[in-house]
Amino acid sequence: MPDERRIRGVGGVGLAVRVWPDGAGAPFVLVHGLASSARLWDGVAAELQALGHPVAALDQRGHGQSDKPTRGYDFATVTSDLVAVIDGIGFDRPVLAGQSWGGNVVLDLAWRRPDLMRGIVCVDGGTIELKRRFRRWGTVAHAMAPPTLTGTTRRELEDRITALHPDWPDAGIAGVMACFEDLPDGTVRARLSRDNHLEILRHLWKHRPSRLYADIKVPVLLLPADDGHTDWGPDKRAGVDAAAAAIPHARVHWFTADHDVHAQHPDQVAAVMHAATEDGFLA
Repeated sequence: MPDERRIRGVGGVGLAVRVWPDGAGAPFVLVHGLASSARLWDGVAAELQALGHPVAALDQRGHGQSDKPTRGYDFATVTSDLVAVIDGIGFDRPVLAGQSWGGNVVLDLAWRRPDLMRGIVCVDGGTIELKRRFRRWGTVAHAMAPPTLTGTTRRELEDRITALHPDWPDAGIAGVMACFEDLPDGTVRARLSRDNHLEILRHLWKHRPSRLYADIKVPVLLLPADDGHTDWGPDKRAGVDAAAAAIPHARVHWFTADHDVHAQHPDQVAAVMHAATEDGFLA
């Protein structure tokens, strides 16, 4: 079982961190995506620890068990939160792995503070540039706003998630369910508030990782996923190809999988990450 720790981020915001401290391999710090939590990394964390790696996974501000301020969701602040976590857990130059928005977060930090890490892993993220698809903020806010769950019970939600992801392991389903809290009337709501969700989305819409690629000094392992069921596929592949060409030290491994590939196939994701430390890419 992981140690449960509390580390202070920017402005004293309390950040919940799960730490599996044992292992002689390269340490990993795992960063979740928008409206997610550290718990979606549980399967990957267990696999990495079994392979000999110390691991930590955090709930970013506004998410999971961390504090939920109404501000501080810009990239400068969330990357500074991540610096505080790295310092607080005491890992020596960990590999930072981020999924979706978290991938953009770790790439941004790699550009700002390459001295803190031996490399990064971007799991279906890090290359997200929403302005390529949505020119106006109002359009992206409408298209990607969180769903309304008013009146939904935990059982109803879990049944819905299980039906949508029949091939996910139990840890993946449990990780999704950990993103919701129980209300006194027996229904659930997202731990990330709608206002904070939209604030993060606004900063993600404004983010331009492509402007950072050429200046990234650490190795970047890109793990994009394509389930073949959305019209985002061609745009995503073009974005990943552009990133791989522009980043000085990049490697790409595609998954045929859901966006939350780390929850769907934790063993495969962990195996690719581990192999990149064994062959010296993330040394």
